[in-house]
Amino acid sequence: MPSDNLVVLALVQGITEFLPVSSQAHLELLRVFAGWPNSGLVIVVALHVGTLLAVMVYFWRDVLLLLQGLFDLLTNRNGVNAILVINLVVATLPVAVAGFLIYRYAGNILRSQEIIAWMMLIFGLLLYLIDRFSLTVKDIEHMTLGNALVIGLAQTLSLVPGASRAGITMTAARWLGYNRSEAARFSLLLSIPTILGAGALAFKGLTEQGDIQLESDAYLACGLSFVAALIAIPAMMNWLRRATFTPFVIYRVVLGIFLLYQVYG
Repeated sequence: MPSDNLVVLALVQGITEFLPVSSQAHLELLRVFAGWPNSGLVIVVALHVGTLLAVMVYFWRDVLLLLQGLFDLLTNRNGVNAILVINLVVATLPVAVAGFLIYRYAGNILRSQEIIAWMMLIFGLLLYLIDRFSLTVKDIEHMTLGNALVIGLAQTLSLVPGASRAGITMTAARWLGYNRSEAARFSLLLSIPTILGAGALAFKGLTEQGDIQLESDAYLACGLSFVAALIAIPAMMNWLRRATFTPFVIYRVVLGIFLLYQVYG
């Protein structure tokens, strides 16, 4: 893949992955409107791994707490960190199962511009309504297994381009009463186990193929998306500490209407 294409894909992925606007939809729309060929699963996963590394750098304290929680679980000790690990596992299981089923039976049937447009509109408006009228009383250290499961079930909707993994998990967390920055924090931490699994499988496939050019492209995509995400994550977290999701909702609605005009007009 040409380097300039990789740069654009990495910038789009890094900026949109953790904003509630659907990076998956933006990558698909970029491919369609620019007329680029499919970048392939390895490149897509490499882009996600880059953003994952940015999450781990930004939330390095939380990553250390998760490691402590994992150690506590292995040594049969309970605590706040162990509970957080369990909640992340519970919230990850639904999307792992749903992702397998969709990959096996649905293929690319959900990737049409029409579906992306409606998902942009519907889940954008849902985010606005829930963010506007929900209480703000909880932080993730006090999350229950039931809350984690609800967020995990909501995350399965993100497998449809346009719904947005970050958007739908933040919407679910806000509906359950978590404040905006805590909803975003859990959403970002929830990306760690999901992307780690996909990244490990992609790396295994990449080493088995022995394609030097693809390997070079994958590392470049990973590095560029890492840099872009490392800029986007602090900007979003700072914004959510003092403001609302409304600008993202407006963007989603405008983009959704534009795409529907393209489809039906």
